Amino acid sequence: MVAFGKRLKERQIQEWQRYYIDYKLMKKKVKQYAQQNEVAAQDRHNNLKEFSRMLDYQIEKVVLFLLEQQGLLATKIAKLGEQHAEILKQRNISQISELRDAYRAVGQDLLKLLVFVELNAIGLRKILKKFDKRFGYKFTDYYVTSRANHPYSQLQQVFKHVGIGAVVGALSRNIAELQENTGSYLSIYDHPSMPLQDPVIDSIKAAVDRLTHSTNFLHFLGQHALIMHEEIPTQDDDLDDDQSYHFISLLLNLANTFLYMVNTYIIVPTADNYSMSLGAAATVCGVVIGAMAVAQVFSSVYFSAWSNKSYFRPLVFSSIVLFLGNTLYALAYDLDSIAVLLIGRLLCGFGSARAVNRRYISDCVPLKTRMQASAGFVSASALGMACGPALAGLLQTDFQIYKITFNANTLPGWVMALAWLIYLVWLWISFKEPARKTDNNHVEQGTDAGPVENDALEKGLVQPLLLSSDTKQHDEDDSQDCDASEEASEASPKAATSMGSAYKLLTPSIKVCSLLLCFMFH
Repeated sequence: MVAFGKRLKERQIQEWQRYYIDYKLMKKKVKQYAQQNEVAAQDRHNNLKEFSRMLDYQIEKVVLFLLEQQGLLATKIAKLGEQHAEILKQRNISQISELRDAYRAVGQDLLKLLVFVELNAIGLRKILKKFDKRFGYKFTDYYVTSRANHPYSQLQQVFKHVGIGAVVGALSRNIAELQENTGSYLSIYDHPSMPLQDPVIDSIKAAVDRLTHSTNFLHFLGQHALIMHEEIPTQDDDLDDDQSYHFISLLLNLANTFLYMVNTYIIVPTADNYSMSLGAAATVCGVVIGAMAVAQVFSSVYFSAWSNKSYFRPLVFSSIVLFLGNTLYALAYDLDSIAVLLIGRLLCGFGSARAVNRRYISDCVPLKTRMQASAGFVSASALGMACGPALAGLLQTDFQIYKITFNANTLPGWVMALAWLIYLVWLWISFKEPARKTDNNHVEQGTDAGPVENDALEKGLVQPLLLSSDTKQHDEDDSQDCDASEEASEASPKAATSMGSAYKLLTPSIKVCSLLLCFMFH
């Protein structure tokens, strides 16, 4: 993997190369300003002004080229519009097909332009973040707020991209009119609820949504979600997301989260009585409740590494382990063994697949619905925490079947064992393993795309949840401009392949945070 600067250069369209932001130059300036600030603190104000002017120039260069390209696209659409009315009157199928293909070719040009804008937007966001990190100063807040609110700001063009919306609207309307349906021609205005089934328009809409996300700096500043989209854009990212996304699979991940949290808290009301009935002290109930959280710290490591290769298998393994853990927890009463009780709870903790649930949302849910899915993950966790003790309050009965006791102490284990068994069957039948993107796979477009567009349609690289620090490669051009920590943050290393190597990658701060989170939630 290489640093962002080199990836940015590789994704550039050659004939547009001089219109991209000069990311390398800005990185050098950031380093230069940081060194000057260490020597003379009074230079800070001048450095801020100079860097602001540099950003203004870079953004102006991008925006003016954007306006120029929008004008060219508008001209092409206007020329096609001159043929449009006459061809519709004649209703010549071959001419209609040719005109529709011509509009689609303009749509492909628009896709290139959208990738151009988003690529520059990500570069600007990264350089602003780097500046803040070097200076320890919230320059981004000042710069974005002041430029975004000014009526003549060039940044407004990037924020609003009004011209792009007009081009998208013109293409959608004209292609919809040429879309034959039962002998009539549809209009996007007469049938607003009926989506236009055209792959080019679908790709454009997804690219616009992605661009809106990438260019919304003000929203980004206040956004602290754990799941963020940071990869360099490609025109086919939206298609890859749609292919890997499966709603039932997402629902299964959320159900796994919900059941696990129920499993964690369902024994809280009865843990003390259960421990004392097995001859242990009442205080042992704290160990029984906390055993699951302790085991989860270790399970998160190997499940995270496993999710680099599969989502289905870790979920199956998790369900089986949780089924066995709850069964042992319930049988401990008849076996009169506190050890079996604790082993059952530890197994339940080892079956925690919450890392897989979060990873699935991050990798497989399309960007436009990712925040809703993340909110669903949090809601499922909270609902499970509330339902666990409530469900335990309903299991107030006492009976035996074949010398197996079912009472308030054991029923939480039996109920959860049954729940995980049902979930396992549902998982086996309904889960769809998403396709994995690799570095060597490239999407080949049709002949209409042209050689230039094919260069811009390279696939993004998969970023694993756990990364190996032994295989980092740095940008040769940029390596002298950044310190080791900055290069490490921008590189995209290979995934860890074993539990041991994955655990070594966890920094002390992450380990401490994991323990604190487990303490808070359990």
